[in-house]
Amino acid sequence: MELSLIRSLMDKQFYDEHRGAKCPNRLFTKDVQKIKSTIDNAMQSYNRSVTPDEIEALFISNNPTMSTAQKVSYDGVFHKIKNEKPLGSDIAQEVLSKLFQQVIGEDIANIGFEYVNGTSKSLEPLRHIIENYGDDFIPNLNIEWDNIEIDNLLKKNELEARWHFNIPSLIRKIEGVNAGHLIEVGARPNTGKTSFHASLIASPKGFASQGAKCVVLCNEEATHRVGARYLTASSGMTIHEVRDNPAKAKALYEPIKNNIKLKESTGRDMSWVESVCKSFSPDIVILDMGDKFARTSGFARQDEALKANAVHARMIAKQHNCAIFYMSQLSAEAEGKVLLNQSMMEGSRTGKAAEADLMLLIAKNPVVEGQDEEDNQRHINVVKNKLTGWHGVIHCELEYKTARYIA
Repeated sequence: MELSLIRSLMDKQFYDEHRGAKCPNRLFTKDVQKIKSTIDNAMQSYNRSVTPDEIEALFISNNPTMSTAQKVSYDGVFHKIKNEKPLGSDIAQEVLSKLFQQVIGEDIANIGFEYVNGTSKSLEPLRHIIENYGDDFIPNLNIEWDNIEIDNLLKKNELEARWHFNIPSLIRKIEGVNAGHLIEVGARPNTGKTSFHASLIASPKGFASQGAKCVVLCNEEATHRVGARYLTASSGMTIHEVRDNPAKAKALYEPIKNNIKLKESTGRDMSWVESVCKSFSPDIVILDMGDKFARTSGFARQDEALKANAVHARMIAKQHNCAIFYMSQLSAEAEGKVLLNQSMMEGSRTGKAAEADLMLLIAKNPVVEGQDEEDNQRHINVVKNKLTGWHGVIHCELEYKTARYIA
């Protein structure tokens, strides 16, 4: 292997990238060290790539006092070098790096051994190593820089959403979502979070009818109850009407049924979610509830665990080319309020919110004393929007009995 490296060092570009301290002579055996010194002198004198024949000629001329046995020995070494093919620059760099780490590691170990055993009273030699070789502890990277040509930027920054919202008042401000997006949706209990994603996916012109493969992972409400909302949202029929006329409901549900998959997910974590995405390749993923997929062990505070959970969700969305809707509860601070903000997210005021591309917080009107029925008006607060930049409140209505959000 060392002869292959010697052959590679005859290439000026490779030599310049690994000269000096990055490739000390002591990496090589004693006899090969002399050949390495000849390469060093040749590069300094001629400033170009050299051939094995040229290095052999220089070596012989610089060592006129060699014995016959030494000449025979080096003749054999040069014969082997000439038969060696230069390593690819990436392989040569890795081999050289490993050899360098081994040699420096041995030096550091020896310094530590001598210090522990009292034969050395100072760690000054260690500081000397760090000062001389510190840069070489940082790996060299061959980076393929991202393409920022205008055509590529326009292609990557798609202005048109792949999956369109189907709530008219919402689509006028935010057309929809694309693969890689993390959408955090927050609301107080009994506001209509589950109906919101059922409406986006299953009601007319929803994600499922657009052809999106949708996965709904439920760890709060039973899947048969969530599934019932999807059925009513798709058919526009109340659950009682479905019982009275199941054939009609089935006919309305059938066209999108195969694009919707529900799974009870209680006790599962975000790694399991990633496995689901890898196995099924969905376009839309609903995490209901997102926070309940968080691992809490190993974190001193809940907000740290929730931030890590959101980071993982965002990574899954990007790596597996899907849009993830992360359903969340809002804190008691949001109770009875129409205008909401990011700090009202339960358990994580900033960390979780920082990961979202789009954050929608849903509010309802406060209950008025003596009111017989709850107001069906809903207010979607767009509090974070990296998609279009628009912020504000969108007003719509929730049809309770069909789980549909309408303008």
